[in-house]
Amino acid sequence: MSDRAKFLTIVGVFLVAYFIPLQHPRVQSAIWDMFLMLQDYAQKHVLFCLVPALFIAGAIAVFVSQASVLKYFGPKANGVLSYGVASVSGTILAVCSCTVLPLFAGLYTRGAGIGPATAFLYSGPAINVLAIILTARILGFEMGAARAIGAVVFSVVVGLSMHFLFRRDEEQRAAETEAAFDDFGGDQTRPLWQTAAYVGTMVLILIFAAWAKPAEQSGFWWEVYRIHWYITLPLLGILGLMLWRWFSRDELSDWVGATWGFMAQIMPLLFMGVLAAGFLLGIPGTDHGIIPNAWIARVVGGNSFSANFFAAVVAAFMYFATLTEVPILQGLMGSGMGKGPALALLLAGPALSLPSMLVIRSVLGTKKTVAYVGIIVLLSTFTGMLYGAIAD
Repeated sequence: MSDRAKFLTIVGVFLVAYFIPLQHPRVQSAIWDMFLMLQDYAQKHVLFCLVPALFIAGAIAVFVSQASVLKYFGPKANGVLSYGVASVSGTILAVCSCTVLPLFAGLYTRGAGIGPATAFLYSGPAINVLAIILTARILGFEMGAARAIGAVVFSVVVGLSMHFLFRRDEEQRAAETEAAFDDFGGDQTRPLWQTAAYVGTMVLILIFAAWAKPAEQSGFWWEVYRIHWYITLPLLGILGLMLWRWFSRDELSDWVGATWGFMAQIMPLLFMGVLAAGFLLGIPGTDHGIIPNAWIARVVGGNSFSANFFAAVVAAFMYFATLTEVPILQGLMGSGMGKGPALALLLAGPALSLPSMLVIRSVLGTKKTVAYVGIIVLLSTFTGMLYGAIAD
């Protein structure tokens, strides 16, 4: 950070501390919710979602062959295969917008093209099978189907749009990656089946350790939730055996070092983003943020462009823990929110959040992050308007 940036930060903190009306009940509740939201995030998402994802990202950075990443996800990869795999990854991972970030960073830094990488980034949290089923059960089959179709199509459109907008940057980046790859003589890798088994085991650990509690205590999803720890613990044992038998101490040290690098880059930004989201909008389902819920509900009725656009923008900045968007949306629709803005929120919200934007910017830079967020917001807006017109 430059001296100028440090000075502006100091001035900004001073002005906030000097002028913020701490005696106002709304400000007090917003500050309280800010820390409650950080605690909730720490308790529910860090240990069993974010930490496994960071270790997977470290493994991708160290052990996954760069040649494999370039072959399947690089700028010159088969488009149907790369976008096809990236667009349905959410059905397997079922993670939130913050948990997918280390995985995205790991793929992108290994040479994945911006198109497949951002398609994966969107689909990871957006195409959550359990969330889509919950949407259909609570908000209706039409809404659930629209969310599922929209999310799959969005992931491909977002990826293709990012590739088209930044194709020249990607060509230069691809050339630099290939040159660096050739200079070092390629990757010296272990057998492919070992790497696949090792990474696959960690992905399974992430899936089952982070398995969300269903709203209804019956059915297949509930039965999996009941036994998810009985699945996770043996998987941890299998992973430990793999680490002991297949990896040297130096390799494990490199893995931990890469994991720490992603952690140092991502977690501070996530924590700051969660604090900011909690202060501005409060804990989801409450009305304690600086911005009252009534203000939001008042402008998302009907099916106008402004209603859909506002719903998409607010959803993009809010932080939704996995599955929480459905009951929140149920309450907003009960307050008069239109069906179009509701779908716009479902398509923009789970895939974006203020914390995730901060991290994406650290990986892609400001220009590409603004483009990524803008594409999702505009797609959500117009899709919401189309669905609202059909539904009404």
